Amino acid sequence: MSTSSSPATAAASLAEPPGAPIGFVEFVALIAALMSLAALGIDSMLPALPAMGASLHVVGENQRQFIITAFVLGFGIAQIVHGPLADRFGRRAVLLWALAGYAVANILCAISASFVLLLCARVAGGAMIAATRVATVALVRDCYHGRPMARVMSIAFMVFMIVPVLAPTFGQTVLLFANWRGIFWTIAVITMVLFTWFYTRMPETLRPDAVQPLSPSRIVTGWRQTLGDRWSLGYTLASTALMGALYGYLNSIQQIMFDTFHRPHLLAVMFAATSMLMAVANLTNARLVLKLGTRLISHSALTVLIALSAVHLALAWSGRDTLISFVLLQAFTMGCFGLATSNFSAMAMENMGRIAGTASSVQGFTSVTMGALLGVVIGQAFDGTTAPLAAGFLLAGLVAIVCVAVTEKGRLYRPL
Repeated sequence: MSTSSSPATAAASLAEPPGAPIGFVEFVALIAALMSLAALGIDSMLPALPAMGASLHVVGENQRQFIITAFVLGFGIAQIVHGPLADRFGRRAVLLWALAGYAVANILCAISASFVLLLCARVAGGAMIAATRVATVALVRDCYHGRPMARVMSIAFMVFMIVPVLAPTFGQTVLLFANWRGIFWTIAVITMVLFTWFYTRMPETLRPDAVQPLSPSRIVTGWRQTLGDRWSLGYTLASTALMGALYGYLNSIQQIMFDTFHRPHLLAVMFAATSMLMAVANLTNARLVLKLGTRLISHSALTVLIALSAVHLALAWSGRDTLISFVLLQAFTMGCFGLATSNFSAMAMENMGRIAGTASSVQGFTSVTMGALLGVVIGQAFDGTTAPLAAGFLLAGLVAIVCVAVTEKGRLYRPL
Protein backbone atom coordinates (compact mmCIF):
# COMPACT_ATOMS: atom_id res chain seq x y z
CA MET A 1 0.00 0.00 0.00
CA SER A 2 1.21 3.47 -0.82
CA THR A 3 2.03 5.85 2.01
CA SER A 4 0.06 8.65 0.38
CA SER A 5 -1.02 11.72 2.30
CA SER A 6 -3.49 11.24 5.13
CA PRO A 7 -7.22 11.42 4.38
CA ALA A 8 -7.57 14.65 6.36
CA THR A 9 -4.78 16.34 4.42
CA ALA A 10 -6.00 15.11 1.08
CA ALA A 11 -9.58 16.14 1.82
CA ALA A 12 -8.46 19.58 2.89
CA SER A 13 -6.67 20.08 -0.39
CA LEU A 14 -9.88 19.60 -2.35
CA ALA A 15 -12.48 22.29 -2.92
CA GLU A 16 -15.40 21.92 -0.54
CA PRO A 17 -18.21 20.02 -2.33
CA PRO A 18 -21.32 22.13 -2.95
CA GLY A 19 -23.89 19.91 -1.24
CA ALA A 20 -27.00 18.28 -2.71
CA PRO A 21 -28.41 19.97 -5.86
CA ILE A 22 -31.98 19.21 -4.72
CA GLY A 23 -33.58 19.12 -1.28
CA PHE A 24 -31.60 16.97 1.16
CA VAL A 25 -34.51 14.63 1.97
CA GLU A 26 -35.36 14.07 -1.68
CA PHE A 27 -31.68 13.65 -2.53
CA VAL A 28 -31.18 10.90 0.05
CA ALA A 29 -34.48 9.24 -0.89
CA LEU A 30 -33.55 9.19 -4.58
CA ILE A 31 -30.07 7.82 -3.88
CA ALA A 32 -31.55 5.12 -1.63
CA ALA A 33 -34.19 4.21 -4.22
CA LEU A 34 -31.58 3.83 -6.96
CA MET A 35 -29.39 1.68 -4.73
CA SER A 36 -32.43 -0.40 -3.75
CA LEU A 37 -33.05 -1.65 -7.27
CA ALA A 38 -30.12 -4.05 -6.99
CA ALA A 39 -31.39 -5.37 -3.65
CA LEU A 40 -34.86 -5.80 -5.11
CA GLY A 41 -33.35 -7.77 -7.98
CA ILE A 42 -31.83 -10.20 -5.45
CA ASP A 43 -34.10 -10.43 -2.43
CA SER A 44 -37.45 -10.62 -4.23
CA MET A 45 -36.21 -13.74 -6.03
CA LEU A 46 -35.74 -15.80 -2.87
CA PRO A 47 -39.35 -16.96 -2.32
CA ALA A 48 -39.62 -17.81 -6.03
CA LEU A 49 -36.44 -19.89 -6.37
CA PRO A 50 -38.22 -23.26 -5.95
CA ALA A 51 -40.88 -22.25 -8.51
CA MET A 52 -38.21 -21.06 -10.96
CA GLY A 53 -36.27 -24.28 -10.54
CA ALA A 54 -39.37 -26.42 -11.12
CA SER A 55 -40.52 -24.39 -14.13
CA LEU A 56 -37.11 -24.43 -15.82
CA HIS A 57 -36.29 -28.05 -14.87
CA VAL A 58 -33.37 -27.32 -12.50
CA VAL A 59 -32.53 -30.59 -10.78
CA GLY A 60 -30.12 -29.67 -7.95
CA GLU A 61 -31.35 -27.41 -5.16
CA ASN A 62 -27.96 -25.74 -4.80
CA GLN A 63 -28.05 -24.94 -8.53
CA ARG A 64 -30.91 -22.52 -7.91
CA GLN A 65 -28.39 -20.32 -6.10
CA PHE A 66 -26.94 -19.42 -9.51
CA ILE A 67 -30.01 -17.24 -10.17
CA ILE A 68 -28.64 -15.00 -7.42
CA THR A 69 -24.97 -15.49 -8.27
CA ALA A 70 -25.42 -14.66 -11.98
CA PHE A 71 -26.97 -11.31 -11.09
CA VAL A 72 -24.29 -10.49 -8.53
CA LEU A 73 -21.43 -11.37 -10.88
CA GLY A 74 -22.84 -9.14 -13.61
CA PHE A 75 -23.32 -6.44 -10.97
CA GLY A 76 -19.71 -6.71 -9.83
CA ILE A 77 -17.87 -7.08 -13.13
CA ALA A 78 -19.67 -4.27 -14.96
CA GLN A 79 -18.71 -1.69 -12.34
CA ILE A 80 -15.25 -1.48 -13.85
CA VAL A 81 -16.92 -0.10 -17.01
CA HIS A 82 -19.47 2.26 -15.48
CA GLY A 83 -16.87 4.23 -13.50
CA PRO A 84 -14.82 5.64 -16.40
CA LEU A 85 -18.05 6.30 -18.32
CA ALA A 86 -19.45 8.26 -15.36
CA ASP A 87 -16.24 10.34 -15.15
CA ARG A 88 -16.40 11.10 -18.88
CA PHE A 89 -20.09 11.45 -19.73
CA GLY A 90 -21.46 12.36 -16.32
CA ARG A 91 -23.40 10.58 -13.59
CA ARG A 92 -26.79 11.48 -15.05
CA ALA A 93 -26.33 10.05 -18.56
CA VAL A 94 -24.82 6.78 -17.29
CA LEU A 95 -27.60 6.25 -14.76
CA LEU A 96 -30.39 6.97 -17.25
CA TRP A 97 -29.03 4.53 -19.83
CA ALA A 98 -28.46 1.92 -17.14
CA LEU A 99 -32.00 2.20 -15.77
CA ALA A 100 -33.46 1.76 -19.25
CA GLY A 101 -31.22 -1.26 -19.83
CA TYR A 102 -32.22 -2.78 -16.50
CA ALA A 103 -35.89 -2.56 -17.40
CA VAL A 104 -35.19 -4.38 -20.69
CA ALA A 105 -33.12 -7.07 -18.92
CA ASN A 106 -36.00 -7.80 -16.52
CA ILE A 107 -38.37 -8.15 -19.43
CA LEU A 108 -35.96 -10.67 -20.96
CA CYS A 109 -35.94 -12.57 -17.64
CA ALA A 110 -39.73 -12.60 -17.66
CA ILE A 111 -39.91 -14.23 -21.09
CA SER A 112 -36.96 -16.64 -20.69
CA ALA A 113 -37.83 -20.17 -21.75
CA SER A 114 -34.77 -21.93 -20.32
CA PHE A 115 -32.52 -21.78 -17.28
CA VAL A 116 -29.52 -20.77 -19.41
CA LEU A 117 -31.40 -17.86 -20.98
CA LEU A 118 -32.61 -16.76 -17.56
CA LEU A 119 -29.05 -16.76 -16.21
CA CYS A 120 -27.80 -14.75 -19.21
CA ALA A 121 -30.55 -12.18 -18.71
CA ARG A 122 -29.74 -12.04 -15.01
CA VAL A 123 -26.07 -11.32 -15.77
CA ALA A 124 -27.19 -8.55 -18.15
CA GLY A 125 -29.53 -7.11 -15.53
CA GLY A 126 -26.80 -7.10 -12.90
CA ALA A 127 -24.42 -5.44 -15.36
CA MET A 128 -26.91 -2.67 -16.10
CA ILE A 129 -27.89 -1.90 -12.53
CA ALA A 130 -24.24 -1.86 -11.46
CA ALA A 131 -24.31 1.79 -12.47
CA THR A 132 -26.44 2.51 -9.41
CA ARG A 133 -23.55 1.37 -7.22
CA VAL A 134 -20.86 3.30 -9.07
CA ALA A 135 -22.54 6.46 -10.30
CA THR A 136 -24.56 7.07 -7.14
CA VAL A 137 -21.48 6.81 -4.90
CA ALA A 138 -19.65 9.16 -7.29
CA LEU A 139 -22.68 11.46 -7.28
CA VAL A 140 -22.70 11.60 -3.49
CA ARG A 141 -18.94 12.21 -3.51
CA ASP A 142 -19.51 15.12 -5.92
CA CYS A 143 -21.68 16.71 -3.25
CA TYR A 144 -20.05 15.62 0.04
CA HIS A 145 -16.87 14.08 1.46
CA GLY A 146 -15.57 12.72 4.75
CA ARG A 147 -17.97 12.51 7.68
CA PRO A 148 -20.82 14.33 5.88
CA MET A 149 -20.56 11.75 3.08
CA ALA A 150 -20.63 8.94 5.66
CA ARG A 151 -23.76 10.55 7.14
CA VAL A 152 -25.51 10.71 3.76
CA MET A 153 -24.54 7.13 2.94
CA SER A 154 -25.75 5.93 6.33
CA ILE A 155 -29.16 7.57 5.91
CA ALA A 156 -29.39 6.23 2.35
CA PHE A 157 -28.48 2.74 3.58
CA MET A 158 -31.12 3.06 6.31
CA VAL A 159 -33.82 3.77 3.72
CA PHE A 160 -32.26 1.18 1.42
CA MET A 161 -32.70 -1.45 4.16
CA ILE A 162 -36.48 -1.16 3.83
CA VAL A 163 -36.20 -3.05 0.55
CA PRO A 164 -34.78 -6.29 2.00
CA VAL A 165 -37.58 -6.10 4.60
CA LEU A 166 -40.26 -5.83 1.92
CA ALA A 167 -38.67 -7.66 -1.03
CA PRO A 168 -39.38 -11.28 0.02
CA THR A 169 -42.94 -10.28 0.92
CA PHE A 170 -43.15 -8.48 -2.42
CA GLY A 171 -42.05 -11.68 -4.18
CA GLN A 172 -44.49 -13.81 -2.21
CA THR A 173 -47.32 -11.35 -2.92
CA VAL A 174 -46.67 -11.40 -6.65
CA LEU A 175 -46.72 -15.21 -6.55
CA LEU A 176 -50.26 -15.05 -5.13
CA PHE A 177 -51.49 -13.37 -8.30
CA ALA A 178 -49.04 -14.53 -10.98
CA ASN A 179 -46.19 -16.94 -11.53
CA TRP A 180 -42.53 -16.09 -10.95
CA ARG A 181 -42.34 -14.20 -14.24
CA GLY A 182 -44.61 -11.54 -12.78
CA ILE A 183 -41.83 -10.53 -10.38
CA PHE A 184 -39.63 -9.49 -13.28
CA TRP A 185 -42.44 -7.60 -15.03
CA THR A 186 -43.12 -5.67 -11.82
CA ILE A 187 -39.44 -4.79 -11.32
CA ALA A 188 -39.32 -3.47 -14.89
CA VAL A 189 -42.25 -1.14 -14.14
CA ILE A 190 -40.67 0.06 -10.87
CA THR A 191 -37.42 0.75 -12.72
CA MET A 192 -39.15 2.99 -15.24
CA VAL A 193 -40.86 4.93 -12.44
CA LEU A 194 -37.43 5.64 -10.93
CA PHE A 195 -36.11 6.52 -14.40
CA THR A 196 -38.79 9.21 -14.65
CA TRP A 197 -38.08 10.56 -11.14
CA PHE A 198 -34.34 10.78 -11.75
CA TYR A 199 -34.77 12.28 -15.23
CA THR A 200 -37.07 15.05 -14.05
CA ARG A 201 -35.37 15.98 -10.76
CA MET A 202 -31.64 15.23 -10.64
CA PRO A 203 -29.25 17.53 -12.55
CA GLU A 204 -25.71 16.60 -13.48
CA THR A 205 -23.32 16.84 -10.50
CA LEU A 206 -20.01 16.31 -12.32
CA ARG A 207 -18.32 19.70 -12.68
CA PRO A 208 -17.16 20.52 -16.24
CA ASP A 209 -13.59 20.99 -15.01
CA ALA A 210 -13.68 17.50 -13.42
CA VAL A 211 -14.56 15.63 -16.62
CA GLN A 212 -11.96 12.94 -17.30
CA PRO A 213 -10.98 11.75 -20.80
CA LEU A 214 -12.05 8.27 -21.82
CA SER A 215 -8.61 6.96 -22.70
CA PRO A 216 -6.77 3.77 -21.71
CA SER A 217 -3.90 5.70 -20.14
CA ARG A 218 -6.24 7.81 -18.00
CA ILE A 219 -8.25 4.77 -16.92
CA VAL A 220 -5.13 2.80 -15.99
CA THR A 221 -3.81 5.83 -14.10
CA GLY A 222 -7.10 6.01 -12.20
CA TRP A 223 -6.94 2.32 -11.36
CA ARG A 224 -3.36 2.71 -10.17
CA GLN A 225 -4.26 5.72 -8.04
CA THR A 226 -7.24 3.88 -6.50
CA LEU A 227 -5.29 0.73 -5.72
CA GLY A 228 -2.17 2.62 -4.67
CA ASP A 229 -3.89 4.64 -1.99
CA ARG A 230 -3.60 3.02 1.45
CA TRP A 231 -7.11 3.86 2.63
CA SER A 232 -8.80 3.08 -0.68
CA LEU A 233 -7.15 -0.34 -1.00
CA GLY A 234 -7.28 -1.31 2.65
CA TYR A 235 -10.92 -0.51 3.25
CA THR A 236 -11.93 -1.96 -0.12
CA LEU A 237 -10.33 -5.28 0.83
CA ALA A 238 -12.02 -5.18 4.24
CA SER A 239 -15.35 -4.53 2.53
CA THR A 240 -14.67 -7.38 0.11
CA ALA A 241 -14.32 -9.88 2.93
CA LEU A 242 -17.55 -8.74 4.55
CA MET A 243 -19.39 -8.70 1.22
CA GLY A 244 -18.38 -12.34 0.75
CA ALA A 245 -20.18 -13.17 3.99
CA LEU A 246 -23.24 -11.14 2.90
CA TYR A 247 -23.52 -12.99 -0.41
CA GLY A 248 -23.02 -16.28 1.38
CA TYR A 249 -26.01 -15.30 3.51
CA LEU A 250 -28.10 -14.45 0.44
CA ASN A 251 -27.17 -17.73 -1.23
CA SER A 252 -27.91 -19.80 1.87
CA ILE A 253 -30.87 -18.20 3.62
CA GLN A 254 -33.65 -19.69 1.50
CA GLN A 255 -32.37 -23.24 2.09
CA ILE A 256 -31.71 -22.55 5.78
CA MET A 257 -35.28 -21.40 6.34
CA PHE A 258 -36.81 -24.09 4.11
CA ASP A 259 -34.59 -27.12 4.79
CA THR A 260 -32.82 -26.53 8.12
CA PHE A 261 -35.63 -24.99 10.17
CA HIS A 262 -38.58 -26.08 7.97
CA ARG A 263 -40.18 -22.65 8.27
CA PRO A 264 -40.49 -21.37 4.67
CA HIS A 265 -43.29 -18.98 5.65
CA LEU A 266 -40.88 -17.17 8.01
CA LEU A 267 -38.38 -16.20 5.30
CA ALA A 268 -39.83 -12.70 5.07
CA VAL A 269 -39.75 -12.41 8.87
CA MET A 270 -36.07 -13.37 8.88
CA PHE A 271 -35.31 -10.69 6.32
CA ALA A 272 -37.32 -8.15 8.28
CA ALA A 273 -35.37 -8.89 11.46
CA THR A 274 -31.94 -8.62 9.87
CA SER A 275 -32.79 -5.62 7.70
CA MET A 276 -34.37 -3.67 10.54
CA LEU A 277 -31.24 -4.13 12.65
CA MET A 278 -29.15 -2.88 9.73
CA ALA A 279 -31.48 0.10 9.32
CA VAL A 280 -31.22 0.94 13.03
CA ALA A 281 -27.45 0.59 12.82
CA ASN A 282 -27.24 3.02 9.91
CA LEU A 283 -29.57 5.50 11.61
CA THR A 284 -27.34 5.33 14.69
CA ASN A 285 -24.29 5.82 12.52
CA ALA A 286 -25.80 8.85 10.80
CA ARG A 287 -26.44 10.43 14.19
CA LEU A 288 -23.07 9.63 15.75
CA VAL A 289 -20.53 9.64 12.92
CA LEU A 290 -20.03 13.42 12.93
CA LYS A 291 -19.22 13.24 16.64
CA LEU A 292 -17.36 9.94 17.04
CA GLY A 293 -15.84 9.50 13.58
CA THR A 294 -15.93 6.72 11.02
CA ARG A 295 -13.00 4.75 12.42
CA LEU A 296 -14.13 4.36 16.01
CA ILE A 297 -17.61 3.26 14.94
CA SER A 298 -16.63 0.88 12.15
CA HIS A 299 -13.72 -0.75 13.98
CA SER A 300 -15.87 -1.34 17.07
CA ALA A 301 -18.71 -2.78 14.95
CA LEU A 302 -16.30 -5.14 13.20
CA THR A 303 -14.99 -6.40 16.54
CA VAL A 304 -18.51 -7.13 17.77
CA LEU A 305 -19.31 -8.89 14.47
CA ILE A 306 -16.38 -11.25 15.01
CA ALA A 307 -17.49 -12.02 18.57
CA LEU A 308 -21.09 -12.69 17.53
CA SER A 309 -19.98 -14.94 14.66
CA ALA A 310 -17.75 -16.95 16.99
CA VAL A 311 -20.67 -17.53 19.37
CA HIS A 312 -22.91 -18.45 16.45
CA LEU A 313 -20.40 -20.95 15.06
CA ALA A 314 -20.00 -22.57 18.49
CA LEU A 315 -23.77 -23.01 18.74
CA ALA A 316 -23.98 -24.42 15.22
CA TRP A 317 -21.19 -26.92 15.80
CA SER A 318 -22.76 -28.04 19.08
CA GLY A 319 -26.12 -28.61 17.38
CA ARG A 320 -27.83 -26.06 19.65
CA ASP A 321 -28.56 -23.38 17.07
CA THR A 322 -32.34 -22.95 17.10
CA LEU A 323 -34.47 -20.74 14.89
CA ILE A 324 -34.64 -18.11 17.63
CA SER A 325 -30.89 -18.07 18.25
CA PHE A 326 -30.20 -18.00 14.52
CA VAL A 327 -32.49 -15.03 13.92
CA LEU A 328 -31.15 -13.06 16.90
CA LEU A 329 -27.47 -13.70 16.26
CA GLN A 330 -27.74 -13.18 12.51
CA ALA A 331 -29.75 -9.98 12.93
CA PHE A 332 -27.21 -8.40 15.29
CA THR A 333 -24.36 -9.61 13.08
CA MET A 334 -25.95 -7.89 10.08
CA GLY A 335 -26.40 -4.75 12.15
CA CYS A 336 -22.66 -4.70 12.78
CA PHE A 337 -22.12 -5.39 9.08
CA GLY A 338 -24.13 -2.27 8.23
CA LEU A 339 -22.18 -0.09 10.66
CA ALA A 340 -18.85 -1.30 9.32
CA THR A 341 -19.47 -1.27 5.57
CA SER A 342 -21.22 2.12 5.31
CA ASN A 343 -18.20 3.75 6.98
CA PHE A 344 -15.68 1.65 5.05
CA SER A 345 -17.19 2.96 1.79
CA ALA A 346 -16.81 6.57 2.88
CA MET A 347 -13.24 6.06 4.11
CA ALA A 348 -12.24 4.28 0.90
CA MET A 349 -13.41 7.35 -1.08
CA GLU A 350 -11.74 10.01 1.08
CA ASN A 351 -8.84 10.69 -1.29
CA MET A 352 -10.72 9.91 -4.51
CA GLY A 353 -12.58 13.16 -5.21
CA ARG A 354 -10.98 13.85 -8.60
CA ILE A 355 -11.64 10.35 -9.92
CA ALA A 356 -14.74 9.46 -7.93
CA GLY A 357 -16.40 7.48 -10.75
CA THR A 358 -13.33 5.42 -11.63
CA ALA A 359 -12.44 4.88 -7.98
CA SER A 360 -15.98 3.81 -7.10
CA SER A 361 -15.97 1.38 -10.02
CA VAL A 362 -12.66 -0.22 -9.02
CA GLN A 363 -13.72 -0.48 -5.40
CA GLY A 364 -17.13 -1.85 -6.34
CA PHE A 365 -15.71 -4.31 -8.87
CA THR A 366 -13.31 -5.65 -6.26
CA SER A 367 -15.71 -5.89 -3.34
CA VAL A 368 -18.74 -7.19 -5.25
CA THR A 369 -17.07 -9.57 -7.72
CA MET A 370 -14.65 -11.12 -5.26
CA GLY A 371 -17.33 -11.02 -2.58
CA ALA A 372 -19.73 -12.86 -4.88
CA LEU A 373 -17.16 -15.58 -5.53
CA LEU A 374 -16.56 -15.97 -1.80
CA GLY A 375 -20.33 -16.07 -1.34
CA VAL A 376 -20.56 -18.95 -3.82
CA VAL A 377 -18.09 -20.91 -1.72
CA ILE A 378 -20.12 -20.29 1.43
CA GLY A 379 -23.42 -21.04 -0.29
CA GLN A 380 -22.25 -24.23 -1.95
CA ALA A 381 -20.90 -25.41 1.41
CA PHE A 382 -24.46 -25.57 2.76
CA ASP A 383 -24.82 -28.95 4.44
CA GLY A 384 -28.21 -28.66 6.08
CA THR A 385 -26.88 -26.70 9.08
CA THR A 386 -26.05 -23.07 9.83
CA ALA A 387 -22.37 -23.82 10.48
CA PRO A 388 -21.00 -22.89 7.02
CA LEU A 389 -22.71 -19.50 7.15
CA ALA A 390 -21.52 -18.74 10.70
CA ALA A 391 -17.99 -19.84 9.77
CA GLY A 392 -18.13 -17.62 6.70
CA PHE A 393 -18.97 -14.55 8.77
CA LEU A 394 -16.28 -15.34 11.33
CA LEU A 395 -13.55 -15.79 8.73
CA ALA A 396 -14.70 -12.71 6.84
CA GLY A 397 -14.58 -10.63 10.01
CA LEU A 398 -11.08 -11.83 10.87
CA VAL A 399 -9.78 -11.09 7.38
CA ALA A 400 -11.43 -7.66 7.45
CA ILE A 401 -9.92 -6.65 10.77
CA VAL A 402 -6.46 -7.72 9.58
CA CYS A 403 -6.90 -5.52 6.50
CA VAL A 404 -8.03 -2.61 8.69
CA ALA A 405 -5.12 -3.09 11.12
CA VAL A 406 -2.59 -3.04 8.27
CA THR A 407 -4.26 0.01 6.72
CA GLU A 408 -4.26 1.92 9.99
CA LYS A 409 -0.79 0.64 11.00
CA GLY A 410 -2.28 -0.93 14.11
CA ARG A 411 -3.98 2.24 15.36
CA LEU A 412 -7.56 0.99 15.63
CA TYR A 413 -10.60 2.62 17.26
CA ARG A 414 -9.36 6.16 16.74
CA PRO A 415 -12.06 8.90 16.99
CA LEU A 416 -11.17 10.40 13.61
